Amino acid sequence: MTQPVRLAVGDAAPDFTLLTDSGEKFTLSALRGRKVVLYAYPAAMTPGCTKQACDFRDNIASLRGAGYEVVGISPDSPAKLAKFRERDQLTFPLVADEDRSVLTAYGAYGEKQLYGKTVTGVIRSTFVIDEKGRIERAMYNVKATGHVAKLRRDLGLD
Repeated sequence: MTQPVRLAVGDAAPDFTLLTDSGEKFTLSALRGRKVVLYAYPAAMTPGCTKQACDFRDNIASLRGAGYEVVGISPDSPAKLAKFRERDQLTFPLVADEDRSVLTAYGAYGEKQLYGKTVTGVIRSTFVIDEKGRIERAMYNVKATGHVAKLRRDLGLD
């Protein structure tokens, strides 16, 4: 199985400009000076991705209070992301990487194991990016359930 190139602590976070759930352009470097939690998920409105997004939503006040901006990224279209945001009352931007180029640059798209089979798809991942645009944490193959709680512990928020 070919593994995608993975980011490591200290690497520059690949910059990108993508459309959001509201149809506006989002550029990662526009958040320089702030800490960012960028999380990659396979598909909007699926059970695991919904659980993870709602966990971020439910913890957004404490994450923002600690100086973190949260951004979700998936290969879904902006229209599907808008439905996801509205349906689950998500309070952070969702960005559409329809050609999967940004997910690939972050090592969050490639071959993975799914129910014992090798498939190509989004590797559920979370990246903590510091104020200078550097990777502070790169977490691959995270679980949809319980991940935000673990992230909060890792960041010293609990």
